[in-house]
Amino acid sequence: MQFNMKKDVGFITNTEFGELHIAGDEAYGYRPFQLMVASIAVCSGGVLRKILAKKRIEVEDITIDTKVDRNEAEANKIEKIYIHYRIKGDNLKENKIQQSIELASKNCPMAQSVKGSIEIEETFELV
Repeated sequence: MQFNMKKDVGFITNTEFGELHIAGDEAYGYRPFQLMVASIAVCSGGVLRKILAKKRIEVEDITIDTKVDRNEAEANKIEKIYIHYRIKGDNLKENKIQQSIELASKNCPMAQSVKGSIEIEETFELV
């Protein structure tokens, strides 16, 4: 990927899906921490989706909510990401979903990349 400086603030890159604007100020683009949280949450959710499909657990929908703890005293670094899945489907069993989430966490490349530096807590509810 190539990132080019914008005249005002931030950087821009072109992807097959369009332009991605990144800046420390939300007025000019996605903030870097937002992209990191999105990468981890969506990677985890995508791996979870594949695991559920392989286990033949039919899911109608998955919504992912996130919350972040940051440490202002240390460059506002991300210390913890809370990922909460709202999973919709028929006849879902909590123990099977919990096992699948644990397996997804171990197989998500983004989550594994930050292991030991950012804590990730995953919870779920069935709707």
